Amino acid sequence: MNPVCIRQAEKRDLIDLEWEGEYTHFRRLYADTFMLVEQGSAVIWIAELNGAGLIGQCFVSLKRNHPDLADGAMKAYLYGFRVKPDFRNHGVGTQIMKMIEKDLQVRDFRQVSLNVGQENLNARRFYERLGYLVVGSDPGFWSYIDDKGKRIDMHEPAWRMVKSLG
Repeated sequence: MNPVCIRQAEKRDLIDLEWEGEYTHFRRLYADTFMLVEQGSAVIWIAELNGAGLIGQCFVSLKRNHPDLADGAMKAYLYGFRVKPDFRNHGVGTQIMKMIEKDLQVRDFRQVSLNVGQENLNARRFYERLGYLVVGSDPGFWSYIDDKGKRIDMHEPAWRMVKSLG
């Protein structure tokens, strides 16, 4: 496989986060998150491969309205992590996570947390291999406004996982 480029997303990348229409319903969520990037309270990471375009992505909250998850100083929260199916099990996900963790350490963050769906055993094993530990559960209720302006309520029970960076 050609070398993967992992970098922070720019505004011009927002449409590519939709993965040829698969995630168009998250268009407003992506735009809102990019506003947080511009304010310095979030980072969007992408993985690109020459000839294949965007093959992976992850959102990082540095500061959010739940300081137990992301307090802007010591704790960060990862979400929306995905790698396109054809590129899984080739080290792309690990490269993305290592880049994010290194960036957080440079920013002096000491802990990173994430939620993983309770049904998603492969993802849980992936995070465990990277040193994340299950510390509890989350009921997984959240909502967003889709690309047509409709509120979508989600219920995705999850395991809360945490990793110390220090």
